[in-house]
Amino acid sequence: METIAPTAGAEDWDNVGLLLGDPRWTLNRALLCIDLTPAVWDEAVRARAQLILAYHPPIFQPLKKLTAGHWQQRLLLDAARRRVAIYSPHTALDVAEQGLNDWLVRGLGQGKVRAIQSADATPVMVKIAVFVPREQVDRVRQAMADAGAGVIGHYRLCSFNSPGEGTFQGDDQANPFVGRAGRFERASEIRLEMVCPQSHVAAVVAAVRASHPYEEPAMDVYPLQHVPAKQPRGQGRVVELDKPVSLAALVHRAKKHLGLRHVDVTRPAKARPIRRVAVCAGAGASVLCGCDAEAYLTGEMRHHDLLDAAQRDVAVILAGHTQTERPSLPHLAQRLTNLLPKVRWQVSKADAPPNAQA
Repeated sequence: METIAPTAGAEDWDNVGLLLGDPRWTLNRALLCIDLTPAVWDEAVRARAQLILAYHPPIFQPLKKLTAGHWQQRLLLDAARRRVAIYSPHTALDVAEQGLNDWLVRGLGQGKVRAIQSADATPVMVKIAVFVPREQVDRVRQAMADAGAGVIGHYRLCSFNSPGEGTFQGDDQANPFVGRAGRFERASEIRLEMVCPQSHVAAVVAAVRASHPYEEPAMDVYPLQHVPAKQPRGQGRVVELDKPVSLAALVHRAKKHLGLRHVDVTRPAKARPIRRVAVCAGAGASVLCGCDAEAYLTGEMRHHDLLDAAQRDVAVILAGHTQTERPSLPHLAQRLTNLLPKVRWQVSKADAPPNAQA
């Protein structure tokens, strides 16, 4: 998920990433949903999922206590008991390249796409160097990778290995892997270097200590200079369509892409061909309002924001908050399958908006 939607790109107010669980837990089955509801939780238990990837964070506001008195907290308690991890990408996925808003705008037609609000989603990175006996390097490298180190773009297990000689002398309480306590020793070692998101440092260091044969593995952690993302990312998208379309044609494309029979449309006083369309999944008023476009596509907007758009002759298509998010889950599941094919990525069937039509 750090490859698909770096958590550094999330909004400051958001709560994203691993919200419950241990990175060292085994993962064979995962369930994707927008909202972790009791129905989705029951589905996850039946599917024997070890991870729930919930787009909206089930833990958003700080918790002062965790009891069975609230339905959401009961789910969290049960998840902890069953060792089911919970991960939320939320706004990190919104802004990411090929993320939710890129998927949303894709169904509206061919054209040049840009972000509305620029944001650099490159995670803060460090480099971890550890000195390992040659025979143990593969084991330690794999442990570090399993904890989140060594990912560069679409590549895993990225490392640099340089040979050298380490020296040490243990005291009378030491139990060295090489040589004897109290004696000066020389050991042939490999300097193993891997990059790592700053948010994963604790897990990677713990993985090194668990897999390394030495009592006291020598490690260095270096902060890295910020490297800009290859392409600018940010909230929302604007597409400059190659061919202008009518509002009716745009509405048809939106409904087809989202799999909806009905949407709400605010029509401007003057009908005109539409070339620039701005989109933002969920509640998009804060991103879209004031954007230079002839039409907006989002989930929901306040009444007064709709009035403002109408006065500026901007058409608005409201498809429902989660209805702009949920249809993207199969796309995310496929991307995860491509990265981790041994994991079964299942999209929830019980996940539904609270106001679903009968």
